[in-house]
Amino acid sequence: ATSFPKPPQVYEAVNAYMRTIGASPGRSAHRRAVEAGRTVFAARERLAAFFNAADASRIVFTLNATEALNLAILGSVKKGERVIVSSLEHNSVMRPLRFLEKSRGVSVEIIPCDERGGFDLYRWEAALKQRASLVVVNHGSNVIGTIAPLDELGALCRKYGARFLVDAAQTAGLVPIDLGRTSVDFLAFSGHKGCYGVQGTGGLYIKEGAEAVPIKFGGTGSNSESDEQPQFMPDRYESGTQNGPGIAALGAGVAFVMEKGIGALLEHGRRLTAAFLDGLAAVPGAHSYGPGTPSVMLPTVSINFDSIDSGTIARRLNEEYDIAVRIGLHCAPLAHRTIKTFPNGTVRISFGCFNTEEDVTACCSALCRISKHT
Repeated sequence: ATSFPKPPQVYEAVNAYMRTIGASPGRSAHRRAVEAGRTVFAARERLAAFFNAADASRIVFTLNATEALNLAILGSVKKGERVIVSSLEHNSVMRPLRFLEKSRGVSVEIIPCDERGGFDLYRWEAALKQRASLVVVNHGSNVIGTIAPLDELGALCRKYGARFLVDAAQTAGLVPIDLGRTSVDFLAFSGHKGCYGVQGTGGLYIKEGAEAVPIKFGGTGSNSESDEQPQFMPDRYESGTQNGPGIAALGAGVAFVMEKGIGALLEHGRRLTAAFLDGLAAVPGAHSYGPGTPSVMLPTVSINFDSIDSGTIARRLNEEYDIAVRIGLHCAPLAHRTIKTFPNGTVRISFGCFNTEEDVTACCSALCRISKHT
């Protein structure tokens, strides 16, 4: 749901912005406002380098990945068009699409994944042959950690003329994303998860030629003589006062990831996942879902017990062991239908860069004790 704690430089960036800048970017010409603008510009440039995007102005700051997904979906899908999605999508994708079904007569086709989250590319190609305006895929499942084959899906979208929207809420900052190599038209990302920024930040990359109609209009600090929305990037999509402290934190978080190395962070998470799955095998009545192979998944594992409900597990982990987990449907009922855990959901355990093998051992020991003393 988020990353915690944050790197020290993220806290420092927020504090410095609030104490020494304090102004809104693009709203004045005094030195603090200019510095605010520079901070936002630097974060945008850093994200462009991070994702290997040729033009930093194509990265739009949003409040979160949900707003980014809404902008891409509501702003680009027209009346009567067809959209294809996977069966692992989050409600931040499905709810805008269900709205478009009712309001614009949009057709939504769900391509099922298997219970481990596997993609059948032959099935995807067959669906794309019937033409679609947009394909939306969750890059990394927030329920079972499956990583979608972006290169192959992007190539299929290019072949059959569909725009490609990638939900990178769970993967940005953790799994390498190269926009110079992979055919992606829209990339929605969160700022406070794998990028180690603070809540209330995210963004949307919009490839040149893959324009979307803005879903928010207002002041941008540019073209103020006109009451028409600016048409140039990124101002076209960034109406209203920006979250300057949050963007400063996001820039610092991305710098942290780049310094540590995204590959090293992912490998660390996978080592912890492997240790957790090994330890879970000794916990009576416990079982996990998803790929089950740490080397090909996110450090995210969903589990259940045969005879203990998920709420009891989460409550006892929190109250007795100070271990924080997520329970329920994780805002992704479609994914739970795929892995056959709907409507009860699962207990989700995720590992970040500040977790240790000792944390994993403590978690497995706690689960073992809970399972034996129900």
